[in-house]
Amino acid sequence: MKEHFQLTVADILKRKHFESARVIAGEDGIHRFVKWVHVVEVTSIRNLLNGNELILSTGVAWKDNMDLFASMVKEFLENNAAGLCIEMGTYISAIPTEVIEFANEHQFPIIVFQQEVPFVQITQDIHSIIINQQYQMISDLENYSQSLNKRLLTMDRYEEILQCIFAALELQIIFRLKNLNYEFVPEISEIEQKTMVTRLGEAKIQPSEHIASAPIFLFGQEYAEVFIYSKDIPISEYDLLILDRTATALAQHLLRDRYVEEKKRVEEFEWLYGWLEGEHSLESISEYFAQNGIKTRTNEAVVLITKLIPIKEKVTQDVTYLKLLFRSVFEQNGFTVFTVEKRNEITFILVNNRAKKNFKERIKTSIETITDSEFIQKQCSAKIVIAAGNFFKSLNEVHKSYLTAKETERIQQRMNNKSLYYFYEDLHLYRLISQMSKHVNLQEYAAEYLQPVIQYDQKYNGKLLETLKAYLECNGSKQETSNKLFIVRQTLYHRLQKLENILGEDFMEHEKRVAIEFMLLVQDYLAASQPNANQTRFLKTE
Repeated sequence: MKEHFQLTVADILKRKHFESARVIAGEDGIHRFVKWVHVVEVTSIRNLLNGNELILSTGVAWKDNMDLFASMVKEFLENNAAGLCIEMGTYISAIPTEVIEFANEHQFPIIVFQQEVPFVQITQDIHSIIINQQYQMISDLENYSQSLNKRLLTMDRYEEILQCIFAALELQIIFRLKNLNYEFVPEISEIEQKTMVTRLGEAKIQPSEHIASAPIFLFGQEYAEVFIYSKDIPISEYDLLILDRTATALAQHLLRDRYVEEKKRVEEFEWLYGWLEGEHSLESISEYFAQNGIKTRTNEAVVLITKLIPIKEKVTQDVTYLKLLFRSVFEQNGFTVFTVEKRNEITFILVNNRAKKNFKERIKTSIETITDSEFIQKQCSAKIVIAAGNFFKSLNEVHKSYLTAKETERIQQRMNNKSLYYFYEDLHLYRLISQMSKHVNLQEYAAEYLQPVIQYDQKYNGKLLETLKAYLECNGSKQETSNKLFIVRQTLYHRLQKLENILGEDFMEHEKRVAIEFMLLVQDYLAASQPNANQTRFLKTE
C-alpha cells in the first residue's frame, strides 16, 4: 500500500527533539496515527480532544496525585489520543507502575523526556509536517481528479477506472454492478474472493477501519458499489477521498455507457414495432434475441404503455432519461426491457427474467419506485400515466398484450377516479362497458334507470343520485351511508323513500341492484369521455 499522509508516533520519534526520548510503555502502539499535537496541563480534557492527538505535558496538573495521573491516562485513551509525552524532572519524577501496566495492556505509547524540552518547537515542527502533508494531499488529490477526468474522455470500459484507483492506492479494489458478481483488481484466487466477500458482508453489519465503500447512483437508484480493502493498516482520509472521486467518475462513465446504449436502441424501433404488430414468429423472435445476445429465462411478457402528459415545455428532452430510469428499475426487478417511443408515448415490452411468478407485484414495485424517484418528483417536465396489458406466456403473443394495453389506456382516459396506473385484468366491468359502447347505445340504457332520479335532482336539488351511489357503496348500511354523506338519519330515510318511489321498492334486490350499479358506472364512463359537457346531457330529458 502507498502510505499517503499517515504520520505515526514512530515517525515522530525520529524527529530531532525526540533523540533522547524513551518509550517506557505501550511500545506496541507506536504505529498509532497522529493528526495533531496538543499540550495538556489541566485535568478536564474531554472537550479539548478530537482524537489522534499526541499529548505533551509536564504533569503539573497531577504532580501530587498519582491516582489522578492514572485516571488522566485512561481518559486520554478513551478519547482516542495517539500517545502521551511527559517531561520528567520538573514536576514528575517517576511513572506509576499501574499506569505503565495499563498503557502496555492497551498499547498506548507513553514517551518520557529525561530533561526539559521545548514544547513550542516540538509543536511547530510536527504541525508543519502535518500541514505540509495536508497541502500535498490536496495537490495529489487534485492531480488524480484531473488525470481521471481526462482519461474518462477516451475510456471504453469501466475496468480502466478501477485500474486507476489501484495505481493510486495499491489497495485491493472490489467492484460490483447491482445483482452481478464481484470484480477484483488485482485478480485474487477464488478462495480469497470468497473470504473477501464474507468480509464485505460483515463490514456492512459491523463497520471495519480496513474496508471502505462508496455507492454509485444513477437516477436516484443504487446501480453499483466500489470497495477498497487495506490488509495491514486502517483506511486513511486520503484513501476515502480518492474513493469518492473514483465513485463519481464511475457514475459518469456508467451513465454515458447507458446513454449511448439507449441511443443505439433507437435503431431497434422498426423491428420492435413489428413485434408489437404481431409480424414476427416465435422462431424469428428467438433468432433476433440470439443475434443480439439477449438471454431470458422465460417466454412470459407484458406490454406497458406510458403516456407523457406535458406540464412544462420541452418534454422531449426528458424522454431519453425516462427510458433509462424505467429500464434501470425494471431490470433490477427481474425484467428484460424493450422500448418503443412514439411522440409523447413510450411502450415498454417486459419479458420476465425470473423463475418466480410474482410478475404483477414486481411491476407494481417498479412503478412505485419510479414515481417516487427524485427525477419524477422534481425534474420531469411531464406527468406519466401507465396502462398495462394482459400477461401472456409466449413471446409471439406480445401483440395481444399490446392491444389490451391500448384498451386499458382508452378506458383509463374515461374513468373519473383516475389512478397513476391500471392493469387490464383489474378493469373488470369497465372492459365490458367499453366493448358494449362500440355496439350499443348505452346512453339509452342508463337513461332508462337513472333519468327519473337525475330529473328529480334537477328540479328539487334533492341529491338523490349522490345518495344512491353512497347507499350502494355501503351495501345498504344506513348508518355508514349517513356518516359518509354527513347527514342525519332522518334526512337519509327521507331520500331513500324518494328513491323507492322513483325506482321501485325492489331497487335493492339483487338483479335490479346490479343493473343500477352497472348503469352508474356507465354514466361515469360516458361523462368522463366528454369532460366539458354536463353529465345530465348523456341522459334523455323530457
